[in-house]
Formats: sequence, C-alpha cells, structure tokens
Amino acid sequence: MGPLMLQLSGQGPLHRQVYLALRQSILSGELRRGARLPSSRALAEELSVSRTITQLAYEQLIAEGYLAGRVGSGTYVAEELDPQLNADSDEDDGIDAEPPRLSRAGRRVLERSASLYGAAFALRGRQRYDFRPGLPPLADFPHERWRRMLGRQARRLDGAAYEYPPAKGLLVLREALVSYLRRSRALVCDPEQIVIVGGSQQGLDLAARVLLDPDDEFLIEEPGYEGARNVFSLTGARAVAAPVDEEGIVCTALHEVSPRARVAYVTPSHQYPTGSVLSLPRRLALLAWADRAESYIVEDDYDGEFRYSGRPLAPLKALDRSGRVLYLGTFSKVMFPALRLGYLVLPNALVRVFARAKPLADGGTSPLLQATMADFVSSGSFELYVRRLRARMRERRQALLDAIDASLGEEVRVVGGEAGLHIMLQWKNRSPADVDAMMAAAAERGVGVYSAASYYIHPPEVGEMVLGYAAMTPAAIRSGIRRLAGAARR
Repeated sequence: MGPLMLQLSGQGPLHRQVYLALRQSILSGELRRGARLPSSRALAEELSVSRTITQLAYEQLIAEGYLAGRVGSGTYVAEELDPQLNADSDEDDGIDAEPPRLSRAGRRVLERSASLYGAAFALRGRQRYDFRPGLPPLADFPHERWRRMLGRQARRLDGAAYEYPPAKGLLVLREALVSYLRRSRALVCDPEQIVIVGGSQQGLDLAARVLLDPDDEFLIEEPGYEGARNVFSLTGARAVAAPVDEEGIVCTALHEVSPRARVAYVTPSHQYPTGSVLSLPRRLALLAWADRAESYIVEDDYDGEFRYSGRPLAPLKALDRSGRVLYLGTFSKVMFPALRLGYLVLPNALVRVFARAKPLADGGTSPLLQATMADFVSSGSFELYVRRLRARMRERRQALLDAIDASLGEEVRVVGGEAGLHIMLQWKNRSPADVDAMMAAAAERGVGVYSAASYYIHPPEVGEMVLGYAAMTPAAIRSGIRRLAGAARR
C-alpha cells in the first residue's frame, strides 16, 4: 500500500500519537477492513520516528482488536471490528460527558462545578498583580536553609524510613509540634493527640468522614470557607449557615439555627474571609453550645501566626475542657503549599478512630518531609522565619490599606485588616454582579481580584472582594490597587 497520511496531534508520547492517528483512520473508514498496513520499520521512516514507537502503537492496536498480525504476511486492519469500538471509547475523549452511574457523593462533586476554592478563582493563570488569597510569600522563604536541612535528613535515612510511616505521623514531628504550640499558642497537648495530615484539606476530609453521617447537619460560618463546606457536604450532611459579624460567629443564634448540629466549622483566630476575631465571650458560648449539643467543633487555625498587634491569640482548643474541639493547623500559608503538611490536635476520645481512619485514605505522609519539618521547628528556624515574615507582612498590609485609601477612598469599606494575609473589601454601592464585571475589567489591566460571593450559602446583597497580599511587594500592591481603581471607574 502507499504511504499513510497520518496527522499526529503533537500532544503526549509519540507512540500514543501514532496509536491515536492510526485508530482514527480505522474508525473513520480511511483504512478499510482487511487493508494491509506498512511494516513498522517503513511507517517509522515515513513519520521520522524510531521503529520502537511504531511497534508500540501496532502492539496496542492489535491488543485492542483494531489490527491483526499474520505471520509471514504483515499487519492488517481487523476484518471484523467490534461495533462498540468507536472514537468515543477513548479515555482521552468525552472527559466532560455524564458518567453512566455514580454514588450520591460522586454526583455532589459534579454538581459543585466550582473548584475547591470556589468560583472566585475561575480566572485561569496568574496576573501580573495578583491579589489571590491563599498565595504564600514564596519569595521570602529561606529556600537554601530548607534545602540544607532536607539534604541532611535525606543522608540520615535508614531502613525504617523506606517503610510505611506511622499512621499518626513521625513522633519527632509530633513532639516538636507539642513544644511549638505551647510556646506560640498556649496550647498544651500530648504527642499522642496529634495526627499529621497531608495538608489541612485532608484534616477536614478525615473529620467529615469520622464525624458526619448522611442527613446530619453541620454549622458553617456565613460567609465561610467553601473548601470545608464542600468536603463536609460530600458526606450527605446538610450545611446550615451561622451569621458572622465583627466579633466572629454569632453564637446566640446557634440553638435556633441548628440546635443538634453534629459539627461546627469555625475560624476563630481570623475568620475566613471577613478577618474578624472571635471574642472571648463568644468562644465560651460556642464551647458551651458544643457541650450541651454533644457536638464537635473543628477549629481551623489556617494563618494564626499573622497577628499584627500583640501575640497570636490562644486557640479555642486551649479553652476546651470537655473534649469537643479538633484543632487543625497547617504549614502551607507560612511555608509553601506543595509541602502538604498539616496536623490535627484531637480530643483524647477521638485519637483512636482518627489513627485508624487515616491509613484508609493514604499510606502516610512522607517521612523525609516530616523529619525535615521537625528539624526546622525544633532548631528554631521556623519561629525565626515567622517573626521576620510577620514584619514583612505588616509592611505589605499597611501598603495595601494606604493604597486603598488613596485610590478608592469612600467607595469601599475594608474588613479584617488586623490579622492574616488577606482583607475583605466591601463596595458600598456595587452589587456582586458589578464586582464580577470589575474583575473582568481588572484582568484586562493585569490585575487579579476575586469575588467573595462563593463563600456564601445565601447570596450577599453587596459586592465584596477578598484581596490577598502575602505574595506581593509593596510597590506591586500600590500599582495593582491603582489599576483596580481604574477598572472600577471604567
């Protein structure tokens, strides 16, 4: 036969490209049933690839029934093709098609079309001036010191380090965390109460699977972190919104809103996304509610290191006397997201079940990273870095507040500027739809800003944005806000 006019896609491994091009020619009828194909060597020369590439493609097509090899004769298109062999069967095609059958949890995943961090982050790619909340200050991280510690721990690896790690995490890291939490948070705990998780999101997933049944209720702050709401909802439990004001979650409403909620998810040290701090009277009221309702509180201390007046607040867990609070911490906001290290400090009554549940989700968090993190904390390097970073974040926060005052003035109200790595911006005379249009206009100017609408169960009436500033320099912050002001007035 003459040369095959195959069009390779240019995407993926070469043998896969050749396989897909041949298969499409067969399915389209361009290569008729029974037609003889060139030898793998001849096809390789024609396509200017190695013979191994074409051999792999032929072997795959023979295995799937598209081709048939005849000893001493060559390779042919199969005479009888299964009618179910069609272009839609390829795993590369139809990714967005509706699956034939899913669990209720699987259907709930598809129903939530937004990403884990919500529709606010639907804007693809990074902007030159990106106020995306959750981005850590990677340029400030002591990369060289971390690499040295990582190398030192790698050289110390012994046989045990290559086995499955303990379900609760390495003891050396849990012991380092006990000392750190006592110093930095006034939180007294035991290493046995700590479970190391693959980031805070896994901690939330564990809590959801262990504590919630389908048709249970759980309390979530309104507005609140969508990543927690989505994970808890996958169990089939129903989210009940509890309002938030300048003192955090409104505890007087809890008995009315959901007197028997199984779990309450809160961010008391720096409410996400408003930035309010839960007052002491409300902390005590929340604990009293959990005790009476026999419920658990998941306390997410996602960026408690960054408080700009006084010491970081003692967590809710430090006040817990009834074993109702699960304290969730993470290194992602201070270190870097790819580290995937977080931790749960559990009530004694939950330690056993969480230690058994975690291996069902994964085989354990990397011992090398755990050992390096333990060294980073125990040596004092972590707290030294946090102190230096806190000073830099204070400068960036002030640059943001000053820029907003200079460029936006009376048009907006700043919420939650006393702690954390982001602020909320409320537009006094703009709707959420106006904010969406403003986001698009800002993107045209190279500015990434993000709506707060996805953090609500009940849509807000006013337009709001959440602006992160940790990964930006003061100069970039000022330029970005000036461009945002231009977009707002377009």
